[in-house]
Amino acid sequence: MSTFLTAEWRKLIMAQYEVATATLAPWLPSSLELDLYQNRCYVSLVGFLFDCVRVKGLPIPFHTRFEEINLRFYVIRTDPDGTRRRGVVFIREFVPRRAIAFVARQFYEEPYLAIPTSHSIDTTANSLNVSYSWRHAHRSHSLSVQADPIPQAILEGSEEEFITEHYWGYTKRTDGSTSAYEVRHPHWQTYEVQRHEIDVDFKALYGPSFASLTGQPPNSILLAEGSPVTVLSGSTLPLRPQPNSRV
Repeated sequence: MSTFLTAEWRKLIMAQYEVATATLAPWLPSSLELDLYQNRCYVSLVGFLFDCVRVKGLPIPFHTRFEEINLRFYVIRTDPDGTRRRGVVFIREFVPRRAIAFVARQFYEEPYLAIPTSHSIDTTANSLNVSYSWRHAHRSHSLSVQADPIPQAILEGSEEEFITEHYWGYTKRTDGSTSAYEVRHPHWQTYEVQRHEIDVDFKALYGPSFASLTGQPPNSILLAEGSPVTVLSGSTLPLRPQPNSRV
């Protein structure tokens, strides 16, 4: 596969919420099954900084640095040879650049929407403060954390490893097929979160299926430093019978 995009993903806030597996059925692409962590089915609300963006090796003017906020869940694809490829599916992705949202929707059917977004990153000797804000459905939404400024390695087998170590993106297309693309990056480090604030109307942003998450404390929250990433060109998976979700 050739390289489609290179960038840096930085200061990723990732808030995990447990949902019923049936909640995600409308978004689950064919040929995939849900990936659970200790029998818990998670969606993650994620805010991060997309930086140093190059498409096919070229920077696009005014499109090299911006925020993204998304809601995603975790899946596994099993190849005919038994290889299992862990990835994510997006419920919706928000960015401030209309051109990016248009290209993603028109050519890849990724659920992007362009809306006003902003971020703040402030580091002191004692704390790292990161926040993402966006405006949609006639109100403002925000996601912020205060963390220890010293990054730490992610422990093998931990929930943090599960959340950050999914290296494929999958998209359910309108013709019933599934698009797949690989995302390559090194192992990330995280910061110990000391406080967090989430002011999000999940129903307004993601629909009635997620309304119960509004005001609900997340099961867990992490702040990852991120890294350079490489997104490879995508492909369409062969249609196969839909497997049952793994439990």
